Amino acid sequence: MAPTASEKRELVKNHLKQLRKELRIMHAGVTEQQTLPDPGEVRTVMTEMETLLSVLEPKSAKKSKKK
Repeated sequence: MAPTASEKRELVKNHLKQLRKELRIMHAGVTEQQTLPDPGEVRTVMTEMETLLSVLEPKSAKKSKKK
């Protein structure tokens, strides 16, 4: 069963909050400690962003992008 609009909105909101938190931590490490984030952390955030996009984009839009 597909999520309702309100469930989808809540899911997206939670994903965005988590991504913001992780990116703030990475940013603090870069600016304050002058260290680059672990590549695994970056991959994890990228994967989460792709997951978020899959929730946001309708399936028909994905099919048209692949062409």
